[in-house]
Amino acid sequence: MPNYIVERHLPGFDKEKLAAAASLAKMATGKMTSEGTPVRYLRSFFVPGEDKCYCLSEAMSPDVVQQANDEAGLPYISITEGFHVSADELS
Repeated sequence: MPNYIVERHLPGFDKEKLAAAASLAKMATGKMTSEGTPVRYLRSFFVPGEDKCYCLSEAMSPDVVQQANDEAGLPYISITEGFHVSADELS
């Protein structure tokens, strides 16, 4: 499945608030998947100096990721398809 990066502006967030938001995303994506719409929340990165959060999800389309965020009640600026490379994938 394609990966999507969700950009959020979250002023005043800390680790606890980020964990709570991540929990909402995980619950919403789990519910949608169990109802037949595959989508997976993977992880979040927060940049305190910019009040920005970047979340990584897997889904068949950006519309599915948008629906998951709407169901979780999480704000977003943009949802963009992306990809990543991990250190484990390098030789």
